[in-house]
Amino acid sequence: MSEQTLDELETIHRTQGAAATVDHLISALRAEKRFHPLFDALLMKKRLEWGLPLTRPTSLKDVPDARRDEFERFYIEKAREVGQLLLSEGSIPQAWNYFRAINEPEAIAAAIEALPDNESVEEQVIEIALFNGVAPVKGLKLFLASHGTCSTITAVDQQFLQLAPEVRAGCARVMVQKLYGDLRENVQHDVLRRQPMTPPGQLLRELIAGREALFADDSYHIDVSHLNAVVRFGRALDAGSEELDLALQLAQYGSRLAPQYQYAGNPPFDEFYPAHIQFFKALLGQDRDEALDYFRKKLGDDVADTDTQLTAYVLVDLLQRLGKNDEALEIACKHLAESGEEFGLSLPELCAQAGRFDLLASLSRDRNDAVHYAAALIGAKK
Repeated sequence: MSEQTLDELETIHRTQGAAATVDHLISALRAEKRFHPLFDALLMKKRLEWGLPLTRPTSLKDVPDARRDEFERFYIEKAREVGQLLLSEGSIPQAWNYFRAINEPEAIAAAIEALPDNESVEEQVIEIALFNGVAPVKGLKLFLASHGTCSTITAVDQQFLQLAPEVRAGCARVMVQKLYGDLRENVQHDVLRRQPMTPPGQLLRELIAGREALFADDSYHIDVSHLNAVVRFGRALDAGSEELDLALQLAQYGSRLAPQYQYAGNPPFDEFYPAHIQFFKALLGQDRDEALDYFRKKLGDDVADTDTQLTAYVLVDLLQRLGKNDEALEIACKHLAESGEEFGLSLPELCAQAGRFDLLASLSRDRNDAVHYAAALIGAKK
């Protein structure tokens, strides 16, 4: 602070006392927008009122037990106040320190959501939004704008499975939109180069239909590893998502690539693009029975086989998302009775969703699971 302010504090303390000194300090810090020491000064004022030591204003150690709850409430109130002051100055990372301390991320999330998608922001803002999970989908958009597609795909891939399902779906929407737009633009440019009179604005599937020359000599129009990753992300899309058809078109494009560019995935996506085409068609309601049969036929009989378990999990998840809970439960009980938890699948929850409390009771008795057996008895009674 300035020498003048320090002199004023000395004068006020000599003439008006300690309380007036702290009040003047708070006013000066507010005026100078020095918000971190302001937080300390606000807590100092409370400690002065209670006759507590002032040298560690944010410490709880010397607060009497009888007043600890009151001090904690005051601490939260002032942290919220200072956090809002920092947000009003556009300092999201500094404000995050306060809102994180009191476990109130909502104000930070709102501030980040208000930023334009294509605005250049501090790396700390992206880290808070995306990697701290405060506004992950918005953080992904900001990361994409500043780091480009390649780095974004790498970042998403590293933590995709750790994200909540709704966040995965949101991230998948962003990435599918981005890659589809880039790929469609590139393909359209190639088509117009070959056929200048081609009408503009066609969908990707319309642009590649009947045009084998686009894929001749092992040609491609987008980084094939990016295409593979984004199509895989597309499996997180909800059944009603508008981006599902875009993901389907990406998979249809991928299925036209030369074999060396069609990287195999884990079962049942070992035929990567054909399998994803069927997966997206099932969610879109296009030849749904045929699409589901594609995965049913891939189920093996050996329930201990990892490939069988992977296929069963994908099929159960797909059937659940389509509201086919009875069939999902049947497959889960047959193929995932011992391994379901490894995939994050709860057989008791599946039984409850399907209203099969009799089956839940049977499974629980076999496992000596008294808790779920009781839940089955009560659920059946209801």
